[in-house]
Amino acid sequence: MTRFEESTSLENDNVETEEINDVESDSSPELNKETLEVNSLPGVGPVTTKKLTEAGIYTILDVAVRGPGDVADTTGFEMDKAIDLCNKARLKLVEIGRFEKDFVSASEIYDRRQKIERIKTGSNNLDELLIGGIETQAVTEFYGEYGTGKTQICHTLCLTVQLPFDQGGLDGDVVYIDTENTFRPERLRDIAEMRGMDPDKALERIIVAKAYNSSHQELLVGELGKVLDTSNTRLVIVDSLMGHYRAEFLGRGTLATRQHRLNRFMHLLTRTAETRNVAIVITNQVMSAPDSFFGDPTRPVGGHVVAHTSTYRLYLRKSGKNRIAKMKDSPYHPEHEAVFTLNEKGIDDPADAKKK
Repeated sequence: MTRFEESTSLENDNVETEEINDVESDSSPELNKETLEVNSLPGVGPVTTKKLTEAGIYTILDVAVRGPGDVADTTGFEMDKAIDLCNKARLKLVEIGRFEKDFVSASEIYDRRQKIERIKTGSNNLDELLIGGIETQAVTEFYGEYGTGKTQICHTLCLTVQLPFDQGGLDGDVVYIDTENTFRPERLRDIAEMRGMDPDKALERIIVAKAYNSSHQELLVGELGKVLDTSNTRLVIVDSLMGHYRAEFLGRGTLATRQHRLNRFMHLLTRTAETRNVAIVITNQVMSAPDSFFGDPTRPVGGHVVAHTSTYRLYLRKSGKNRIAKMKDSPYHPEHEAVFTLNEKGIDDPADAKKK
């Protein structure tokens, strides 16, 4: 798309913005009524607005989620201008109650965390391990070898999130980013029928995007804000995280570039989860650690970047007909295990566990 000249930008950016009223009192569930257009920021005129929207940045929330580095890279703005935009966006979001103040008491944070919502997984054992289910405002990572149930967990969550609140769901829609061509609507129909749901209505609430390479994967996540503004999405799934990165960045010479892009991608996910109050689930591949002489050599790929940005990490492994999930990293979960199985209902508790 054609961009305005920088000289014109300096002249037009002083256009006064429209006054925003009654933002805090708007309780509509539609996110686009809660968010603010970027041109409502002081000093942002039509030229800056055009450059931001061309970069997929439509609202003040998008500015805050992207951060100064991403805003500067995608728009061509100087870093000082990008920092100024992000600071103005943050202050506006604090003003309307969408962001917290810079300094708050621990009791305030505790009260806020009591309002975090959870999605049942379909397995009571796994829910117990997660202390209630998949959290909103967090990134939950499932990693394991092929056939350990990663995609089956994702498919089941696509349906459980749609359940009413009193049944362990969030009555919400889903965004499913498929990077390995493993999304199967036929499987979802089967699971929905076995769980007593209308399969046609269930599929209508799942928004699917297929990522063809790592750049496309990053673009899709960058465009999430627009989708979240126009839907009741409560769950975002990336299945899987590392497939394209591993295929495209080969050898040690490309490792730094890969990790830099991966770091930006993961931070975009975490900021989206926190600012949009959605749950984000990612699946991850594994490798065998050559320097591991004792114990399980299986390690998740992605290195320290993924390890430090995932809120919760669960390791999946096979155990006969069942699967075992182990909490490997969490700010407060104990390092316990849970046994679940895969069947016509997606993921479920083993038959012997139900008898108990």
